[in-house]
Amino acid sequence: MVNIADKRFSPTVTRYESPLGRMLTVIECPHTQLRYLILDCPTESTLGFYLDEFKHLCVHTVVRCCQPTYQAQRLLDQGIQVLDLPFKDGGLPPAQVIQEWLQLVEKIRGIQVDDDKQQQSPMIAVHCVAGLGRAPVLVAIALIEMGMKPLDAIEYIRSKRRGAFNKPQIMFLDSYKRILKPKSSSSNYSLRSSLGRMFKLGGSTNGKANSTSSSTTDQH
Repeated sequence: MVNIADKRFSPTVTRYESPLGRMLTVIECPHTQLRYLILDCPTESTLGFYLDEFKHLCVHTVVRCCQPTYQAQRLLDQGIQVLDLPFKDGGLPPAQVIQEWLQLVEKIRGIQVDDDKQQQSPMIAVHCVAGLGRAPVLVAIALIEMGMKPLDAIEYIRSKRRGAFNKPQIMFLDSYKRILKPKSSSSNYSLRSSLGRMFKLGGSTNGKANSTSSSTTDQH
């Protein structure tokens, strides 16, 4: 269990301000080397600023939860992968989105960092439009999967990114059940089989069971 009152996870946060007033929020995953970057949506005209910060923070992959507003090739040319996982503005991630998100988390989690070279661990950047709804939801899911209690994960992210989450998203996260097993539990652990067991319920992996929509749009 993570004690968010611990000064290591206090509201003090590393934020990066662009000349345009954009805000990036770094979320470290306690007890792991996983790191996440929550941001608002870059555009073609502002992407250069983001690219500079992505390089500085060792971003491995950028996850887009909204419709594209810039050319992914510009990131690919810099060795940064792009994964599109769009879902409804103000809504909840469908099962397929959760599945692909957790596959990415496990992939990044498995990358070894050479501490002797003082390398930063690779980071996953994730954005929606304002970086207050869809993107924080995915990061919260990752924190829960790594051992945080749901409400602790919500409070932890909110302490660093004020205004994150709407009520349906909080309810969804509060009832979220972990899918991944701890790495130490079995050397033969398979993400595919674990996800398969979860999404077998209802007989579909198209995410409709989890895509409860909110009548209130938070423009995130």
